[in-house]
Amino acid sequence: MSRIASERDQVCVVIGLGNPGREYERTRHNAGFWVVDELASRFNVPMHQRKVPALWGWGWVRGRKALLVKPTTFMNRSGEAAATIARYHGIGAEQILVVHDDLDLPPGRIKVARGGGAGGHRGVQSLIQHLGCNDFHRLKLGIGRPRFGETVEEFVLRPPYEDEVEVLREALFRAADAAEVILEDGVEAAMNRFNRRVEPGGTEDLRT
Repeated sequence: MSRIASERDQVCVVIGLGNPGREYERTRHNAGFWVVDELASRFNVPMHQRKVPALWGWGWVRGRKALLVKPTTFMNRSGEAAATIARYHGIGAEQILVVHDDLDLPPGRIKVARGGGAGGHRGVQSLIQHLGCNDFHRLKLGIGRPRFGETVEEFVLRPPYEDEVEVLREALFRAADAAEVILEDGVEAAMNRFNRRVEPGGTEDLRT
């Protein structure tokens, strides 16, 4: 195991949450997959499915050895793969960063958080259940809430509204940047840098 994996306060695993299959690729609920795919592309991390129900692979991100993971179970069973991988590699929950969509953040807003509850997110709830704690870190990508009377279930399993596509595309790049900072410099550094509102045109509102 790498040196970074032995440091109990250092994140070395990024788990993106989503649903497998082409029909779900562009849906809001797959925001976690989008971010892991972007990291894998940036750093040429090969992702394979072997031994556990997940696509996963080790790679080097800004000089740190990191494990990227996309569970291939459906969202509400994400914790099965996460717990199996954590046990296999001897990784503690506090070394895990979970990337997921968040209804309570406006579209395009990202937020880094430590611990906390599931907030109604079934993928996060599955991780809490199977890891036996909520000590893992979160990187949330805001998707907002339904505008046109859709149920939440319908909303998260549909692509973004047309006027949100570019906003979410830019947000996934910022989220990948945030994951890089977490892996290299830690959660606190990422919280200080990314937990702020970004106004149209890229201006940061430092009040939040």
